[in-house]
Amino acid sequence: MSVEKVETLVIGGGQAGVAMSEHLGKSGLSHLVVERNRIAERWRSERWDSLVANGPAWHDRFPNLTFEGVDPDGFASKQKIVEYFEAYAIKNNSPIRCGVNVEKLTKNTDGSAFLAETSSGTIEAKNVVVATGPFQKPIIPSLVPPSTGIEQIHSSAYRNPDQLKQGAVLVIGAGSSGAQIAEELMNAGRKVYLAVGPHDRPPRKYRGRDFVWWLGALGMWDMRTCSPSMEHVTISVSGANGGHTIDFRRLASQGMTLVGRAEGWENGRIRFAPDLAKNIAGGDANYIAMLDAADAYIEKEKLDLPEEPEARNIGPDPDCVTNPILELDLKEVGITSIVWATGYALDFDWLEVDVFNEAGEPVHDCGVSEVPGLYFLGLAWLSRRASPFIWGVWHDAKHLAQHIATQRTSVSQPD
Repeated sequence: MSVEKVETLVIGGGQAGVAMSEHLGKSGLSHLVVERNRIAERWRSERWDSLVANGPAWHDRFPNLTFEGVDPDGFASKQKIVEYFEAYAIKNNSPIRCGVNVEKLTKNTDGSAFLAETSSGTIEAKNVVVATGPFQKPIIPSLVPPSTGIEQIHSSAYRNPDQLKQGAVLVIGAGSSGAQIAEELMNAGRKVYLAVGPHDRPPRKYRGRDFVWWLGALGMWDMRTCSPSMEHVTISVSGANGGHTIDFRRLASQGMTLVGRAEGWENGRIRFAPDLAKNIAGGDANYIAMLDAADAYIEKEKLDLPEEPEARNIGPDPDCVTNPILELDLKEVGITSIVWATGYALDFDWLEVDVFNEAGEPVHDCGVSEVPGLYFLGLAWLSRRASPFIWGVWHDAKHLAQHIATQRTSVSQPD
C-alpha cells in the first residue's frame, strides 16, 4: 500500500484544527487536516439540544470573522457554532479531510518522520499537530452499579428532558454543564437533585460588562497554571436564556434540591459528603472576589461604569444547605436517572510516541513537545487559561505555526 506524504499533519477538525490550518496556510506551510467525523463534530453530536456558547458572540470567536445572524452580545447556539467553523474552514481554503480516523501514530524507523495509520491508509508527516481537544473520554465514576436499573448517562450524551425516563433526576456535577442541564430539567417539570462540588461562580455581568470582559481586563485569561489545584477548576456560568449568573440559592428556591459531592453507594442508597455549605460559600467567595477586583480596576483606571451595589446581595442559605441531605435512597425518592456532568479524561492510546509523563499527560512547553516535530493544541492550560477556548486556541495555533516555520527555516539553512 502506498504511503501519502505531507509536511504537517493536523489531527482533529474542531476549533483547534481549523485555527491551526489557518495559521499554517498563512505561513505558506503545506499541511493536511484529518477529522474522523465532521468539522466540529463534538458540537454536533456530543452536546445537548439547547446548548449555547457560554461567552457572548463578540468574544467567543476567532478575531477575523464574526457570527452571522447572532447579536454580538448574544450567545450563539451550537448549530450556529458548527456553521461558523464550517464557514471559517471554507474562508481559509483549509485542506480538511473528513471521515479519516487516526488509529495509531508512531515514528518511522529512522526517526525522521511520523507515521499515522488511518482508516484510509498510512500518512507520513514531518510534523504532527495533535488537535483533538480536551473533551476526549467522558468520565462516569463507577459509583452506582449498573445492576440497580437506574439510567446513567454522561452530560455528553444528554440531549433533552424527554430523553430520560419519567421520574426524578440526580445531576452530579455543578459546573456549567451540570448547572444548565439541572435547570433545564427542573423547568421541564422534573424533580431534580444537584450534587454541588467546589466551583468558581463568576457574575454573568457586572457594571455593564460581561464576565469574559472582566477576565481580560483583570489579566485572568493570561494566567498560567501554577498549582495542581488550578488545573481543573469547575466554573459555573451560563449563556442560556440570554445569559445569567448561576445562583444555586435561586435554584433551590424554585424547587431544586442541592446536595454535596457524591462519595459512596450501598444497598440502593447514595451518600453525599457533608461539604455542600462549604462549596456554596466557596463559590460565593469567588463571586465577591471578582466584584472586588472589578471595582478596584474601575477606580484605578477611572472608568465611567455604572455602580451596581445590588450585585452584592446574597440571600440566606436554603434549608437543603443548612440541613444537608447526606444519604438518599434513590428508589424511595423516585430517582430514575443520573446525569454525570463529571468532565472528561484525555485519551491518547493511539499515540505511540514517548512524550507522556507518569500521569499519562503530554509533556510540552506551550504546545511544543519534547519530541521534535510533535505538537499539541487545544488542551486546557496549554499556554494559559484561555487555551481551550475559541479565541484562545487561535492564538496558540499562531504560536505553533510560527514555531514550525522557524524549525523549517533552520533545517533548510546550510551549516
